[in-house]
Amino acid sequence: MGAIENLTDIAVFARIAASGSLSAAARELGLSLAVVSKRLARLEAALGVRLVQRTTRRLSLTEEGAAFHERALRILAELAAAQEAVGGDGRPRGLLRVTTTAAFARRWIAPILARFQADCPEVRVQVTATDAVLDLVQEGIDVAIRQAVLPDSALMVRDLAPNWRVACAAPDYLARCGRPETPAALAGHSCIVYGDPPMTAWSFARQGDPPVEVAVSGAIMSNDGEVAHEAALAGAGIVLKSIWYVAGDLAAGRLVRVLEDHQSPASPIQAVFPSARHLAPKTRAFLDVLGAELRVAARRLGRP
Repeated sequence: MGAIENLTDIAVFARIAASGSLSAAARELGLSLAVVSKRLARLEAALGVRLVQRTTRRLSLTEEGAAFHERALRILAELAAAQEAVGGDGRPRGLLRVTTTAAFARRWIAPILARFQADCPEVRVQVTATDAVLDLVQEGIDVAIRQAVLPDSALMVRDLAPNWRVACAAPDYLARCGRPETPAALAGHSCIVYGDPPMTAWSFARQGDPPVEVAVSGAIMSNDGEVAHEAALAGAGIVLKSIWYVAGDLAAGRLVRVLEDHQSPASPIQAVFPSARHLAPKTRAFLDVLGAELRVAARRLGRP
């Protein structure tokens, strides 16, 4: 196997894989098709393997190409972060790519963007709001804000704020059906369950008592937490939601908390990113602003 002499060849290969063709990669990179083809051939020769299969209609990665592509993306991401971390005067700058759920983006990310822009005017922010768990390296994401156990040990985590779930319902539902005084009383109520699969067992803990788990049911189920949230606002039943999603509705009286002395633990709000070795100034600055906002909010919301 020969030596890879030019990182640009790796970058060209990554663009070919992302765009799906040599001609598209050439257009995106501002190079001629001949130059792109030559760089790919040189990389394949250095590695001693074929990276792509080309036909008249499509291009696909070989098994070796797919394996190399995964590692190449990590190398390029590390290089970009390292260059940004040591380049210039260390001020946050460049494009920051953030992903989180649509609901969290609307409630907590969007409100801080103006402040962040004022603090870091040289940073542009691209927020990808999706409930899908994206591959951060594959998608070129700088940081993901998540509320789940980290499945990929290659990623780094920074806890931003505690998280807990609260049982709540619209005032008109409680006026019609009454308030449950204990977790066991939920069995006699219409509970809105959601998730994939829907979470039909709710866990509660109260200081001094052992945790309890209650089987719940109702007429409404969904794979989407926002559907459950809106159904609760409409008076359809009791929902168990993260405090970060219902805080505004509780403060406005659109929802009312029940079982106030019981907590339902959840995974903390976390920032997830590919590497901590060269955390770019733009990413660090964003997490500092978001983390400070969430910590203040947690104290206001009655951090458990």
